[in-house]
Amino acid sequence: MTLSSDLKKNQETIHKILPVEQSFDLIERELVIGGKKAVLYFVDGFIKDEIMEKVLTFILKLQPEEVLKVKNAKEFFCHYISYVETTVEKDIDALVTQILSGPCALIIDGFSEAIVIDTRTYPARSTQEPEKEKVMRGSRDGLVETIVMNTALIRRRIRDPKFIAEMVTVGQRSYTDVAICYISDMVDPKVLEEIKTKICSVKVKSLTMNQESLAECLIRRRWYNPFPKVRYTERPDVAAASILDGSIIVLVDNDPSAMILPTSLLDFIQEPDDYYYPPVVGGYMRLIRNLVFFSTLFVTPAWILILQNLDRLPQSFQFLGISEPNAIPVIIQLLMLEIAIDVLRLASVNTPSMLGNSLSIIGALLLGDFAVKAGWFVPDTILYMAYIAIAGFAQPSIELNYAIKFMRIFLLLTTYFAGGIGFVFGLILVLVMVATNKTVTKKGYLYPFIPFNWQSLKEHILRVKLKQDR
Repeated sequence: MTLSSDLKKNQETIHKILPVEQSFDLIERELVIGGKKAVLYFVDGFIKDEIMEKVLTFILKLQPEEVLKVKNAKEFFCHYISYVETTVEKDIDALVTQILSGPCALIIDGFSEAIVIDTRTYPARSTQEPEKEKVMRGSRDGLVETIVMNTALIRRRIRDPKFIAEMVTVGQRSYTDVAICYISDMVDPKVLEEIKTKICSVKVKSLTMNQESLAECLIRRRWYNPFPKVRYTERPDVAAASILDGSIIVLVDNDPSAMILPTSLLDFIQEPDDYYYPPVVGGYMRLIRNLVFFSTLFVTPAWILILQNLDRLPQSFQFLGISEPNAIPVIIQLLMLEIAIDVLRLASVNTPSMLGNSLSIIGALLLGDFAVKAGWFVPDTILYMAYIAIAGFAQPSIELNYAIKFMRIFLLLTTYFAGGIGFVFGLILVLVMVATNKTVTKKGYLYPFIPFNWQSLKEHILRVKLKQDR
């Protein structure tokens, strides 16, 4: 459906689509420009009042002979509208979508096209450093909920003319803006085309949960495989670095994080702090962080295995046994503590900041000395689970953290019920689940191990020195 040159007919058509009379924030402003009737449509709260006041002040002073000189809407805005972000639109459905997105539409009697003036401004918070991805040295800015500001933060770091940010719309009801960012001569064309095709073919009413909704539409998950297939970041420097490595960044409007595609397991072990320090320091920090984090998979299952075979160990290892045994089986204590840690995490998220310290003190007392004295837990189980809880924060990906948690519980149960055979079987099954997992483009999850790429593997594991182009 397209606009006609009859203003009254255009108004009737738009009124059938937009509930101008029912919705208070949909504004219809009638004007007279150079003797011609016109109407302006916009959403209250989205436009910049000062800019629109200047635009309207000028065009309302136009004389009839000046307006009669122009033949169509494009000529009109080329001659009389100085604001830079101005286009024309003929399709009514596309015009309505643009109005609801924030720009205002000016329709003048006698013109079969609308003039779209993009003077929108969205409520946005400041670009403060993300809480989950803080660094000791480096940039202190972070992505926000406005997609235009996010692309600007990335482009500020990549001033390459081949950096492209394509905009598509997803959602049959929400019409959510999604930006696909990449460098044209560094990205894999097949991967890019596959991701673009998948995003453009998504058929949902709305992206209710922003990037998570888009990820669930792009990736067919196996419910029994918890390992994440998408890496997220709220840091523009990390997003820019990923683009310069040949990856693709997907930004969703109203979401303060960037989706990095494609993502393999080893991509999660890199952190910004590694690169804001010299190679030796950065390499040491990466080594310690990843050893500590991945050790959480084995700590409690290996301890259960040791307790089952304590009589076979030398005397020097007897300290690994339980010093103060009680009636509750160790496996039950560990499982209870696994749940208790998650309960404390959930409680801390929903606790007002002024009460956060009190909650942490109460939680520590309940899971510490009081719990031991009450006979619920032994000190050893609290020690191991405290280590796991702390080590889990060494790696910022929440999805990977919970994947390791689920695998640890599974390994814990197989070890408890089947001993050493169960421990080995559990490890093999974990490795199989990792190896059979696929990225969003169906490529190997263990790259650069499979397929093997020594140069890429070295850069993932070690903090290599930055090489200059010769």
